[in-house]
Amino acid sequence: MNKNTEPGFVKDMFGAIAPRYDFLNRLLSLGQDVYWRRRMVKALQIPGNGLVLDAACGTGDVILEILGKKKYAKVAGIDFSTEMLEIAGRKTAAAAPAGTFFLLAADALYPPFGKESFDAVTIAFGIRNIAARQKALEGFLDMLRPGGMLAVLELATPSGKMMRRLYLLYFTKILPAVGGLFSKNLRAYRYLPASVLGFPQPEEFASLMTRAGFEQVKWLRLTAGIATLYTGRKGNN
Repeated sequence: MNKNTEPGFVKDMFGAIAPRYDFLNRLLSLGQDVYWRRRMVKALQIPGNGLVLDAACGTGDVILEILGKKKYAKVAGIDFSTEMLEIAGRKTAAAAPAGTFFLLAADALYPPFGKESFDAVTIAFGIRNIAARQKALEGFLDMLRPGGMLAVLELATPSGKMMRRLYLLYFTKILPAVGGLFSKNLRAYRYLPASVLGFPQPEEFASLMTRAGFEQVKWLRLTAGIATLYTGRKGNN
């Protein structure tokens, strides 16, 4: 295992950049990260009183989007970075009614929940940081109730030749410099493009979801292919 993909490195890295994480997400994506999360939550189909797990919840943006758009839903958020969770706790406590969410320090690969606990599972910009992706997907499937839905939002590499060339210039040169300047952690923003460029293409990741047991697997490119939204369901049998 590359030292830059080891769980300890990733955990420490996100802890270090947590204070500037939201600001840099907006800046470096030109605000598109907000749109991408909205598209993911809009795609969620859950019961009115459904229970959702947001894995690798970071600073809580997906949780707030779910609670704002899905009436009567409740959300459990887990992340292995306590620094991220502290920020998520402050944001959700200030914006969401008490009793609609709870946060827990836990690894998305080893979530502390039983079978068929949730109506939906979401993970935004987190699955690429998990080396054992199929194991993680199988765990998500196990936690879903019959008919439950998984939504995965992840950064991607555009397929168009010109767009890909411009994207790679920005992503490998400009983004690390700007991210490193504001976060004081150049290593983290060198890791980001490397982790995205090493992530499977949409067809391959969708196949991984199918092999993990998901049905009705679909994927949608967003913003010229800079991000991809994947959805799948657990069978009713």
